[in-house]
Amino acid sequence: MRVLFVTTEMDDFVRVGGLGAVSAALPRALRPFADIRVMLPGYRDIIEQLTHIQIVGRCPAFAEMPACSLGRAATKDGLPVYVLLCSQLYDRPGNPYGDESGHDWPDNDIRFARFASAAAELAMGKLDKNWAADLIHANDWQASLVPAYLAWRGAKLPSILTIHNLAYQGLFPKDSLRRIGAPESSFHIDGVEFYDQLSFLKAGLVYASHLTTVSGTYAREITTEEFGCGLEGLLRVRSDASELTGILNGIDESWDPRYCAQLAQQFGAGDWVGKRANADYVRKQFGLAVSRGPMFAIVARLVHQKGIDLVLSAADEIVDAGGQIVVTGSGEPALEQALINAHRRRPDAIGVTIGFNDAQARRIFAGSDFTLMPSRFEPCGLSQMYAQRFGSLPIGHQTGGLAETITDGETGFLFSRPSHESFLGGVRRAFEAFMAHDQLDTMRRSAMGRSFSWSISAGSYSALYRKLASV
Repeated sequence: MRVLFVTTEMDDFVRVGGLGAVSAALPRALRPFADIRVMLPGYRDIIEQLTHIQIVGRCPAFAEMPACSLGRAATKDGLPVYVLLCSQLYDRPGNPYGDESGHDWPDNDIRFARFASAAAELAMGKLDKNWAADLIHANDWQASLVPAYLAWRGAKLPSILTIHNLAYQGLFPKDSLRRIGAPESSFHIDGVEFYDQLSFLKAGLVYASHLTTVSGTYAREITTEEFGCGLEGLLRVRSDASELTGILNGIDESWDPRYCAQLAQQFGAGDWVGKRANADYVRKQFGLAVSRGPMFAIVARLVHQKGIDLVLSAADEIVDAGGQIVVTGSGEPALEQALINAHRRRPDAIGVTIGFNDAQARRIFAGSDFTLMPSRFEPCGLSQMYAQRFGSLPIGHQTGGLAETITDGETGFLFSRPSHESFLGGVRRAFEAFMAHDQLDTMRRSAMGRSFSWSISAGSYSALYRKLASV
């Protein structure tokens, strides 16, 4: 089966959040099942890293979207990658979605509609004369117009849209409809209209053959008013028709502390001296005091969703009880500044690095005793899986993928509400476990023994692909 996997991030080249990790790992896990090819926008970082790009097709200008070319290349391990080449849209500083100061590009409607339109053309066999898709798998709002363009062009190709985070919907003024060549007739409550705006994500929810999201719990949560972001009615209809499936993400095999080359010292379950060597390294890197108390890690996007404010409200109690906090990530400027201020108040006990570095993140997981994940909602989450594999017990809100991947009291700690008191209850339980050495040893061993292999997820996606292709 020929599958086109359409995404705007891939860890091989560019990463903003968890989508990049999924887009690097899932297509590779699916290669035994399908001729799967990834399509990406031609960002500067991607073009610079691909050694040979062969032009296979050209897209003429359409509506207010410029002409562009389609290139084909491959990753170092041979995974085919298509890149949409249009320097005026994608050759920019900053990240894939915004400028260096964190503001969204004002023409993101054009940028991602051009991308989705070209993906539909490629899937239909109109760009690469040697390849067409049997099924198209689009990811998040930036690729959500792919099923819509297929429908508007009368193509009968089956499509899947995976919702990685429903809170990001790609909302634009109604005038965008004309700019991206969408039919005026699609702008209504059962189409792409969302409170008098054009919603890219809603277009995918309406037109895709099937919807998936990244955990079974989140698939249920998004059909409720609390988590549905105003789209719960539509999602309930799709769910009731058995057209919404939750498939839990995995993590790749490099997350094994016995073999991870980036660690200060490799270690396995039971080798707590090796784990302590990583803790000592992290303390030194962050300028923290020598300590035998627990180290709490945050490796996350620093945004309201992740409950960073709850960590800030609990920081003094954690430190006063003998704990230390190490943070790495980037996000909302106000939260970044609040964490920097917390570090300045307690530089011996709170370490903060704004930005993300994979090797540093791995050492933090390896050195920390607990990973803080008080997310208000969490579609899947990857940090709690990384943490468990590296013997850092996650403390997470009982929601989404956290509820499915943390076994309370065995591989981590779950708390019931995203509130200060509920979160502190989880932290206090962690302190108690830290003091009870036998319990800590048992929990660490259980956590490090967990498997979050992508092969399980790939099998579920493969079965879904075959089912949709046979309809």
